[in-house]
Amino acid sequence: MRTPPRAEPQHPPKPVRLAPLDLLGLGLLGIRTRKLRAALSALGISIGIATLVVVTGIPASSQRALMAQLTALGTNMLQVQPVPDQKPPVLIPETATDMVARIGPVTVASAVANTHASVHRSDRVDSADYSGLPVLAARNNLLKAVNGTVQSGRFLSASTDRFPTAVLGSVAASRLGFMRVTPGGPASQIYVNGRWFTVIGILAKTPLSPDLDRAVLVGWQAAREQLKFDGHPTVIYVKAREDSIEAVRDVLPATVYPQLPGLVQVSRPSDALAAKRATQTTLSVLFLGLAGVALLVGGIGVANTMVVSVLERRREIGLRRALGASRGQIRGQFLTESVVLSALGGLAGTVMGILATAGYAVWQGWPVVVPSAAAMGGFGGAVLVGMVAGVYPSVRAARLTPTEALASG
Repeated sequence: MRTPPRAEPQHPPKPVRLAPLDLLGLGLLGIRTRKLRAALSALGISIGIATLVVVTGIPASSQRALMAQLTALGTNMLQVQPVPDQKPPVLIPETATDMVARIGPVTVASAVANTHASVHRSDRVDSADYSGLPVLAARNNLLKAVNGTVQSGRFLSASTDRFPTAVLGSVAASRLGFMRVTPGGPASQIYVNGRWFTVIGILAKTPLSPDLDRAVLVGWQAAREQLKFDGHPTVIYVKAREDSIEAVRDVLPATVYPQLPGLVQVSRPSDALAAKRATQTTLSVLFLGLAGVALLVGGIGVANTMVVSVLERRREIGLRRALGASRGQIRGQFLTESVVLSALGGLAGTVMGILATAGYAVWQGWPVVVPSAAAMGGFGGAVLVGMVAGVYPSVRAARLTPTEALASG
């Protein structure tokens, strides 16, 4: 008698793993079938992310405009000059300006020098009429160092450095009877130490260096050849990176006059620098706080949407569980839906926020500044918030048994 073959032990079937594209399709299922609810949910998320971009972009644009105004007050500028009333007088070396320019954080180094020449409107006026107007030899890059601008005409340059040309400060131009310089028009001249100099430009007011308003500026080489200037600077103007301004100030005396640094005085940084640094710190903290609040609001919206979705779709969950869907697949479906919903809302919100920031900044006349961290962080934050906010609803959906889900549906 033959014994029947022994039955092989039956192993429970392994759950089928969903491919990423299948999982994405399941996540999009709830969005496609409930388009209005998904659109409203994405709108809530996008408003939160747009708020994040706007509350960082608009203050950043305002901050950039404010920083530009404070920088115009000379936050990164220093002046170097000899200690006055010394006998014999302190003469800054001719190479001092070039030495200062070699200091790493220095961005601009320029200089002027008193030629001790006298200036007159013409050769027929009393020599005492314009005694309060100094004639200064000036480097060609002076305007960059003092944030100066030309009101009319042009400034000294390499092409005019050897020729008898002059640029007038705003007060000096008024006293000498010049209102403007017309390019291509008849040349106007002034009389400097018995020589005629052609006026090629008039400066606007220079709030950072009011002494230049009363000055007549001539080229460095022309002053040497025409006015017997000895080449020693009187004042050196220095611009440096703001984060290194104190360090530059410390080394300037030894750089300019290494023999006796104590005979050189350096102006202290502008009080506006302290105000600028305090403003930057305060606004940075404000940006972080506003961004955190916006992300929190968006996260609560996503979590609320997904919890409601689980309650609404219990019958669907029960049916899928009855057909063999594992808990992991249910979790993956709802988590994917949450992330996709947040990503769509985050993308739309980022675009909305950038457009709103740009429009408001242009309307206010500010530079348009959208921090890359806000734009990229808005989208990335939305996805991250979607993942976090979708964890609880997805776990809750996966815990429903088929009978419980179908009975409550």
